[in-house]
Order: sequence, then C-alpha cells, then structure tokens
Amino acid sequence: SLGLSPDDFLKLFVAQLQNQDPLAPQDPTTMMNQLSQMSLVQESYNNNTALNNLLTAQNNSAAINSVSFIGKNIIANGNAVAFNGSSPSSLQYSLSVPASSATVTISDASGNIVKTATLGAQTAGNSSFSWDGSNNSGTMAPAGAYTFAVNATSASGAAMTVTTYTTGLVDGVNIAGGTPKLTIGAASVALTDVIGIAGV
Repeated sequence: SLGLSPDDFLKLFVAQLQNQDPLAPQDPTTMMNQLSQMSLVQESYNNNTALNNLLTAQNNSAAINSVSFIGKNIIANGNAVAFNGSSPSSLQYSLSVPASSATVTISDASGNIVKTATLGAQTAGNSSFSWDGSNNSGTMAPAGAYTFAVNATSASGAAMTVTTYTTGLVDGVNIAGGTPKLTIGAASVALTDVIGIAGV
C-alpha cells in the first residue's frame, strides 16, 4: 500500500499554506510542482485500487471455475495420494527414458515411510502403481492423505528424475486462503497444478 493517501497529501499541503511566512509566501512554481505530485499520488492510488479490484475479481472467477471440476478425474503435478481405507489407490508417474530398476516409497502425513515396493524395470513414458493400502508389515494403513516418491536407476546405474502426478476424482473445493484447492478424498491439489482431466 502507498505511504500517503491523496487525503493525507492534501492535508499536508493545506497545513503548509496555513503556516507559510506572510513575508515570503510559497513560490508559485514550487506550489505547481507540489500540485503535480499530488496528482501523481492520486493516480498511483487509483491504479493500486484498480489492481486490487482486478485481483479480487480474478480470484473470484478462479473459485467459481474450480467448482466445475467436482465429479471429474483430474491429473495434476504433485505426489499426493488419497487412500479411503479399502479401495486401491493409483500412483501415476512418468519417466523420460527407460529404467533398469525402480522403487516406490509411500509416506504418511508425518513423513514416516508406510510402504516400499520394488517396481523392477520400467519403460519410458507414463506408468502407474496400484497401492492396495497395505504397509510394510502387511496390515492395512488407515484412511488418509499420503505422499509417494519413485526412485529409478538407468542401465548405467545413475539415478533418474521421475515426474509424479496426483490423480483422482474431485469431490470438493476449498477456497480458504484465496487460492482454490481441489479435494480428492483426504488429499488436496492446488487448482494451478491441474494439467488435465483423465481420459481427455
């Protein structure tokens, strides 16, 4: 925000006129310069107000548009996965080149590793891993939001970069904080991270 509003500037200008030396009144040129400065302050204030209004309108539009995603399967950048306690969850990822071996690690909201699975050799492109909800002990993990990571190794033994995606059926929208977030069960995805609708 601006340090001085147009009203503040005008009050200072009037106070200056009231307290000037009658024997040495303010120079007309200086007064014109100050009036020009007041005009610039007013213009800056108006521009700032207009930009804030535009930003508010844009956020409102994004919030309204986010509702249209409810009931649709989306694909978004990220590594969140929701587990409902019974149905398997699909973990999707992509490799730019084939990998000789890969593993997937699933962690809970506190960062504790819940499941580690060996994927073996992987082809280039999009792939997925179906997690049945079991942990490393063989028991079922509780329903909730989890994260996953895929570590892959090339034929030469070098570590590879793997792109992960958050996918699932959108069942709600959270607009708290100004940035709409789509909810997929217990997981959430920022609207700006959505890159497509599954099957489209």
